[in-house]
Amino acid sequence: MDATTVVSAARVPWNKGKLTGQKPPLKLKEIWAIRIRLQLAARTRDLAMFNLAIDSKLRACDLTKLRVRDICLGQRVASRATVMRQKTQRPVQFEITELTRDSAEAWIKLARLSRPQVPPHPRLSI
Repeated sequence: MDATTVVSAARVPWNKGKLTGQKPPLKLKEIWAIRIRLQLAARTRDLAMFNLAIDSKLRACDLTKLRVRDICLGQRVASRATVMRQKTQRPVQFEITELTRDSAEAWIKLARLSRPQVPPHPRLSI
């Protein structure tokens, strides 16, 4: 009886020598480099979304579900906003910086997005 021995080459894992796990956050220098490039390329929407993502620290699914009414009060972008997270159903409050407000207002104006109409306060009848 012949015993066959199978010699296989040493298998190399796909992630050998690569960093795995959570990525480090962006550095301030990298954030500003991205902002400047978006401004120079006149990518108003991308700049507004990037600034909102940095300010709010929302998940991507929550960020893409943002509506104009979520960040606007009347005719201007609010300095604070509260959004309900999709995954946890918990409200998240965040501050919107002046730079982000400017870029969001520019995007709303350029895209001709509708701003929320504030209904008149109903009077109580006596």
